[in-house]
Amino acid sequence: MKNIWRIFKKEFGGYLNSPSTYIFLIIFLILGSCMLLYVSTFFRSGAARLDGFFVYIPWLFLFLVPAIAMRVWAEEKKTGTEELLMTLPVRDYEVVIGKYLGALALLILALALTFPIPWMVSHFADERTPLDWGPVACAYLGSLLLGATILAIGTWASSLTENQIIAFILGCAISFALILVGFPRVAELVPFGLGDYVAALSPYRHFVNIYRGVLDLADIVYYLSAIVFFLFLNIRSVESRKWA
Repeated sequence: MKNIWRIFKKEFGGYLNSPSTYIFLIIFLILGSCMLLYVSTFFRSGAARLDGFFVYIPWLFLFLVPAIAMRVWAEEKKTGTEELLMTLPVRDYEVVIGKYLGALALLILALALTFPIPWMVSHFADERTPLDWGPVACAYLGSLLLGATILAIGTWASSLTENQIIAFILGCAISFALILVGFPRVAELVPFGLGDYVAALSPYRHFVNIYRGVLDLADIVYYLSAIVFFLFLNIRSVESRKWA
């Protein structure tokens, strides 16, 4: 645990010292606010709801989360510090988990900075139709789990190459494919009646269930399993390059 904590502090500190991190946070907050206030039907609905914000979260995460993850391993490979890191008295899984948690902390910070949005909606809402904080809490939980899954995919993609752009494109492509199969019309195109089974592998389908206020243990188990699976692939990728 000590090694994981040290790597986590190093990674998260590196994010906080990077100007690109603040650009990411600003873009995320601006886009999220614009989606709610200008793209959605927030003002026309006449209700204190945040559907117009959370419904676009998967598409914001689809590009912004891989942008966080692309440097996790690709930068280490490009600068040559990966070999130095692997010679330290730490295990591969400790490095992978420490790096992942450092990036996850940044994602949690980004979501935390959006808390003024529901506060603003709640403050200005009509007393007769107040904001229901239950679905909001579920939506934040679903957003965190979705983002954590895409982040695990992105960090694995980053471990496959030393080019950050390739890592970004690969992370986006895999995440987009998994999200896309969660749409009913796409799932219907899967032959042999396997559409429902394929759709069940989509993080988008499970996100929709949670952000609508339905907390199902199956959805939580799916996300945790997906995160563990892609972190396992990340560990195997690091091990294979280590012994190559």
